[in-house]
Amino acid sequence: MTSAAGVIQSVIDASARPDALRWFARGLADGAVSDAQAGAFAMAVKLRGLTPIARTALTEGMRDSGDVLVWDLPGPVVDKHSTGGVGDCISLALAPALAACGVFVPMVSGRGLGHTGGTLDKLESIPGYMVDQPEERLRAITRDVGCAIVGATSRIAPADKRLYAIRDVTATVDSIDLITASILSKKLAAGLDALVLDVKTGSGAFLPGAKETRALAHALVDTAKGAGCRASALITDMDAPLSGVAGNALEVAEVMRTLTLEGLNTDIWTLTCALGGEALALAGVATDAQDGSARIDTALRSGAAAERFGRMVAAQGGPADFIGNWARYLPAAPVQRDVFPESSGNVFRIDTRAVGLAVVALGGGRQRAGDRIDHRVGFTGLARPGDSVGAGQPLGRVHAADEGSARTAAAALRAAYRTGPGGQRAPLVHERIA
Repeated sequence: MTSAAGVIQSVIDASARPDALRWFARGLADGAVSDAQAGAFAMAVKLRGLTPIARTALTEGMRDSGDVLVWDLPGPVVDKHSTGGVGDCISLALAPALAACGVFVPMVSGRGLGHTGGTLDKLESIPGYMVDQPEERLRAITRDVGCAIVGATSRIAPADKRLYAIRDVTATVDSIDLITASILSKKLAAGLDALVLDVKTGSGAFLPGAKETRALAHALVDTAKGAGCRASALITDMDAPLSGVAGNALEVAEVMRTLTLEGLNTDIWTLTCALGGEALALAGVATDAQDGSARIDTALRSGAAAERFGRMVAAQGGPADFIGNWARYLPAAPVQRDVFPESSGNVFRIDTRAVGLAVVALGGGRQRAGDRIDHRVGFTGLARPGDSVGAGQPLGRVHAADEGSARTAAAALRAAYRTGPGGQRAPLVHERIA
């Protein structure tokens, strides 16, 4: 007979059985496992780790602790997950581009966490956009538009919600096994056929070290496959803010300029094509990732992706004419000014995490649960490694609610940049894990 104590001991002994881990996940959701037992389990996993089979079993058990969607659609169901960073607004371009290529994308996303921005927070800068949708409405939007970007309901992987809160107070947030189970239990509950993973590395990543990043990417791909979902991962650069923009409405505006071809952001375009190509190949819609990337590129250039985005916004409560009038709808900060470095030179290093924390301090993220977000604030035009900065070439432009917060944010931005001779930006995509 399985017991919580027995499962914990089996983890310590490195002999955790798949059926016992699935039982433990159910116990997290229905209360059969106490907080103390959950904390002991998390610590045992962090210290001893799980075998790939055991990690997959825990993920499946957490997925199955709540609702798991089953689809009846005329095409494959796919999604993308990013491990988070600064200026990462790729989901906003990728979901409609994928939909325009004939796949269905019920994207369950999250809010900002620490220095990283959240997709739901970005979308809520659009007036009327409702991220909370009942399952019936999610199904209808996905079927009719091809994509929806929503928050998870309380019935999606409730075991993860419980364990995540306990991990936060037991210093086990950085366990690769538990990170993997947490991410995938929610994503796989959406009933996916294929999943592409964007695993960040660098100073703005959740796990900045290259070794840890690679281990996480392999764990995510192997576990998703073990759970029956086709998957691949790209390890991508986060040693600089991804789109050169950081802040909720500001990132939406950058995506809109790209989707409507008013101004091409090469980071957004490049990574959308790369991740989209992987997803289409996994789904069997494209012959390979290169063919898939070309299809995504066509969806962006033709305006088909922009059209899908506009339909999604309207279906989720936003303005019906958002695509044509997005600049009128997005809020703007009252104080905007360029931030210049203390000395001229080339950018050779950015503390990207510090840039993200400066956005949080401006009000663009949450310092405590329940904090209200100021969607207007952040930075635009952020310099990248290798860029020349000086008296006439700013580090970026701050968007703030008042003069005091603008000054504080400007000082934080200067402190996050190091200038000198040389400096070169790393490739956007470091490695593919398949």
